[in-house]
Amino acid sequence: MAVTAEVESSPAATGKLRYNSPLVQVSLIGLVCFCCPGMFNALTGLGGGGQLDHSTADNANTALYSCFAVFGVLGGAAHNLLGPRVTLLAGALTYPLYAASFLYYNHHPSRQAFPVTAGALLGVGAGLLWAAQGAIMTSYPPPSRRGSYISLFWCLFNLGGVLGGLLPFSLNYHRAADAASVNDATYIAFMAFMLLGAGLALLLLPASRIVRDDGSRATRMSYSSVSTEGWEILKLFANWRMLLVLPAAWASNFFYTYQFNNVNGRLFTLRTKGLNNVFYWGAQMLGSAAIGYFLDFGFGSSSRRRRGLCGVAAVAVLGTAIWAGGLANQLRYADGNWGERLIDFKDGRRYAGPFLLYFSYGLLDAMFQSLIYWIIGALANDTQILSRYVGFYKGVQSAGAAVAWQIDTHKTSLISQLIVNWALTTVSYPLLALLVFLAVKEEDSSVSSVEDGKEKDSKLSAPTSFH
Repeated sequence: MAVTAEVESSPAATGKLRYNSPLVQVSLIGLVCFCCPGMFNALTGLGGGGQLDHSTADNANTALYSCFAVFGVLGGAAHNLLGPRVTLLAGALTYPLYAASFLYYNHHPSRQAFPVTAGALLGVGAGLLWAAQGAIMTSYPPPSRRGSYISLFWCLFNLGGVLGGLLPFSLNYHRAADAASVNDATYIAFMAFMLLGAGLALLLLPASRIVRDDGSRATRMSYSSVSTEGWEILKLFANWRMLLVLPAAWASNFFYTYQFNNVNGRLFTLRTKGLNNVFYWGAQMLGSAAIGYFLDFGFGSSSRRRRGLCGVAAVAVLGTAIWAGGLANQLRYADGNWGERLIDFKDGRRYAGPFLLYFSYGLLDAMFQSLIYWIIGALANDTQILSRYVGFYKGVQSAGAAVAWQIDTHKTSLISQLIVNWALTTVSYPLLALLVFLAVKEEDSSVSSVEDGKEKDSKLSAPTSFH
């Protein structure tokens, strides 16, 4: 690489649509996640993976999130050893295999082995993909615009869920309300998008080539060693910052099982489940955009710490109101049996209340997770550090999800599931506020590096050429 120089004299550092700009690279990772996790979310959001019987999907997702819990933590190390492109490609290729397993299951309903095995492999791949994604999304943007970039990613990612919700809605529109599963074309369409996402991963640049609009390099990325990564991962479990994030991480995917299987999956007709997912993931786009703007621009020129604390408070108030509404709805079928006929989107007022609740769940999910990503991103600027932090977050998140899927498999009462979800998110709010208060510093455009196991800030100038 060429010798570094001040960027004001370098044309390579101008223009927001440069291929090596944070905007383009974050947009690209958003498109990868549009095709892979976005479509996966649409498939999972149908309840039971598109199957009327939830048991196979519950077991597949338990295997998925059990492996994800391990490889989510290890994913940060893999990213630091292999770089973003290889890590993302390896992870993305496991998504179409998972969709293919349910296509197979459609024709062999007595054989769970393939979906469960594919779920386990997807857990490995998802750990790699999300660790690389988190490192890119939190370290590439300038600190003063991190919330906006998180929102951009979240909107692109969840657009996959919106489009993915339209696929089963349109492809199964005329099927009977009590059909055993979605049709083959639905799974094939999901597979096609997922394969496209794996191809897009090849277009990502190495972290060392990313230059911000002010001419500073986004991060100092050097490939690590296995021994270094092993030691740094062990240290995460004693890192007080990560311990404060832990309850929020556990809660952040724990509620999916309840929302997908026991609200959308239990109350609505087959075609309406797909339509609901269009709005669920659309609500995520709105929620992420709202909280991202608030965290970057709220209260004018007020401190970043103050914006973070107000963000936690806003999400806490909204979350409390939404879960209270969820409790009111759950009391209508406390024993788990929806005594009335399934709700269709054409049912008017009968459809409006449960639909609004499910929409609100999506809104809250995006605001909650975007807030957590913003806080994690504010703890450091270095890609290696943030890839480990995000890997820890995703690992704990997935461990919680694995437990949640098994709770549903064992037919735990729905009231109990709702109360546990509500309690977990409520406990996390004061701990996140404490983390913001203690660890989030004011804006700093410097780049953190690691020296002797500690973070050290250093100003980096952009290279004059890229190879």
